[in-house]
Amino acid sequence: MGHGIAISGALIAVSLGVGVLGYHLTAGLDWVDSILNASMILTGMGPVSPLPNDGAKLFASGYALFSGVIFIASAGVAVGPVAHRFLHRFHVELDDPEEPVVLPAGKSGRPEA
Repeated sequence: MGHGIAISGALIAVSLGVGVLGYHLTAGLDWVDSILNASMILTGMGPVSPLPNDGAKLFASGYALFSGVIFIASAGVAVGPVAHRFLHRFHVELDDPEEPVVLPAGKSGRPEA
């Protein structure tokens, strides 16, 4: 589980770095404002500072879409091991389509009339 959380954290950290650099370079924001805007977009809250030009607005639009995908992916990576253990705990197994289903003797699998 720790491995999944570490990968998820690294994915979020790299995504935050991309956003900080993008806001700093395209919008001309200082580093603190760039971190603020990137973290707000990454968490789904929305931008804080007004964007001065079309390039910055296009970057913000792309980064918002990218952030939505990263959020879902990192949640899946972090929660995946927990879901896997949950399924094992309750002995949930997926049927193998190659194996025939064998019912106990006298059981047809149909409701009795």
